[in-house]
Amino acid sequence: MRQGHRGAAVIMLTLVVAACSPATTAGKATTPAAALPTGGPPMGLPPASGAVAAAVAMPQCRSADLAVSLTSPEGAAGSVYRALVFTNNGHRSCQLQGFPGVSYVGSGDDDQVGPAAQRVGDLGDVVLIAPGGMASAQLQLVNVANYDSGVCRPTPVRGLRVYPPGETTALVVLATGTGCAGTPPGPQLSVRTITALMH
Repeated sequence: MRQGHRGAAVIMLTLVVAACSPATTAGKATTPAAALPTGGPPMGLPPASGAVAAAVAMPQCRSADLAVSLTSPEGAAGSVYRALVFTNNGHRSCQLQGFPGVSYVGSGDDDQVGPAAQRVGDLGDVVLIAPGGMASAQLQLVNVANYDSGVCRPTPVRGLRVYPPGETTALVVLATGTGCAGTPPGPQLSVRTITALMH
């Protein structure tokens, strides 16, 4: 092979070798990215689940820790409005949310008289009650004399049976009056959700 041809072959071989070599510019193309830290919040910040865990840890108010009373009646056309007041007599804070179960009880026994209270409005927020604190639910008591006596079947009552939300043990609030042992065309009792009460 003549020298000119050998020189051209060497140049071509050099170019082929260069094309097959990996890029090494500043090491960026072949250096893997450093792994990012995982598994926790940025330093100096509390875990995001802390507030949620605290809310979950707050126990539900039990019937045994609560006392229930009624505020004085306020009259309206054909009805009386009173508030059911729940007082936390326990030694720790607790929470209530939603509607209490409410019905009339007979004057001579604890049998329910007529339909239970109809729920009115939204479920409402969680209400936290400290020891000695109170919450309330508005109650509407219809004058059952407005209903046909044959349908209502007016019956003396000695008070109200009250189930705090989520509870199966009832509390009784004494309040004599008259309820419908039958099923009237409208609710004889209506109750709203529990809300906080300042005292």
